[in-house]
Amino acid sequence: MIALGVAWVLDGLEVTLVGSLGVVLQRHDTLALSASEIGASGSLYIGGAVLGAIFFGRLTDRLGRKKLFLTTLAVYMAATLATAFAPNYRWFAICRFATGFGIGGEYAAINSAIDELIPARLRGRVNLSINGSFWLGAALGAALSLVLLDPRVLGAKLGWRVCFLLGAVFAAVILLVRRHVPESPRWLLSHGREADAEAVVEQIEAEIKMRAGALAPVTDTTQYAGRAAVSLAQVARVLIVEYRQRSLVALALILAQAFFYNAIFFTYALVLGRFYQVPGDKVALYIFPFALGNVLGPILLGPLFDSIGRRRMIGFTYILSAIGLALTAWAFVAGMLDARSQTLCWSVVFFMASAAASSAYLTVSEIFPLEMRALAIAVFYAIGTAIGGMGAPVLLGVLIQTGSRVSVAEGWGLGAVLMLVAGAVAFAFGVDAERKSLEAIAPPMST
Repeated sequence: MIALGVAWVLDGLEVTLVGSLGVVLQRHDTLALSASEIGASGSLYIGGAVLGAIFFGRLTDRLGRKKLFLTTLAVYMAATLATAFAPNYRWFAICRFATGFGIGGEYAAINSAIDELIPARLRGRVNLSINGSFWLGAALGAALSLVLLDPRVLGAKLGWRVCFLLGAVFAAVILLVRRHVPESPRWLLSHGREADAEAVVEQIEAEIKMRAGALAPVTDTTQYAGRAAVSLAQVARVLIVEYRQRSLVALALILAQAFFYNAIFFTYALVLGRFYQVPGDKVALYIFPFALGNVLGPILLGPLFDSIGRRRMIGFTYILSAIGLALTAWAFVAGMLDARSQTLCWSVVFFMASAAASSAYLTVSEIFPLEMRALAIAVFYAIGTAIGGMGAPVLLGVLIQTGSRVSVAEGWGLGAVLMLVAGAVAFAFGVDAERKSLEAIAPPMST
């Protein structure tokens, strides 16, 4: 789980590096980027993630979870390494797109693999905790920028490059660890590889017997017919006809959280620098409390998604996140906040929003059939992120550049409205998937 979940750590690292380095990258001794160019590079990263999710998502269902979670990590590693040597905005922008391309593929390959390896009774809390590890990467990115941008260490001119270089080194280490993660037994069964699936399960059971001494009895079974692949037409029929209501819920959740997060986090440093005059090399200090709230949210609230239930907790966290951001925007316009209190407000809001966003990925990964799970994750991630994620950094970058607090608050208000609507949709039409096997939630197409 650690080897797979590091995908979110890497994503958090990348997003935070650009966020923390936003002010530094505007300096003439670095890349001399404008606020709009920084916002655009964030949108390019998201755009790459959208295309990467679709491209690698289809391959994940066809070729296997393991092959793809190794390939996508390698793509990420190469792209972030190239970012460290960017001489100008064009190179930097291309590298950001390529980095996002790898990360997008990670979401599709990793989410499907994780859910297929976690016991049903724990799937909610484990999935949310792993998705929340994004913010461990955020804290790591903040720490790297804080230390390396210090003039007594490397300074701004060289430090930002070493930040990205170390991200590539971290990915290389994880790539070696991932080689030992098994293929999903469910995927193997669906492709007629019963012996390989049995070997993986026997290894897992042997480890459990050594620790616990016994295994729980089997209470239900599913027969797989071993159909190797499904066509895109079949996928479309499942999403649009058979599971139309589930598709609408998934789209609403992904779209809302994508705008909500990207509107704030990709422009985090710009807000602190423009409205609170926080120096570029000190922005990282304000990332730590924000990251802490985001990490603790899924960990502390995660068990409730398995006990109280998915539908209630998803709706609850989305609606409270919307209310929290709306109140923060009001206080921001009223001039009631400084840099510290602004960060505190964001930390409280995203304690709840982090659990909400993680539950969106949990929902998409467990409510569709096995044979198209990775592609379903990719499709909803791509659509929701393309609409909600790509536009948010550019929009907020432009609003921040105007210097108007009211304009920035209106951008945040749009995010709050989207979260409010998504929460209502989850309450009304969400799936009660808690403590159920994946096959009970959505029977395999090859059953």
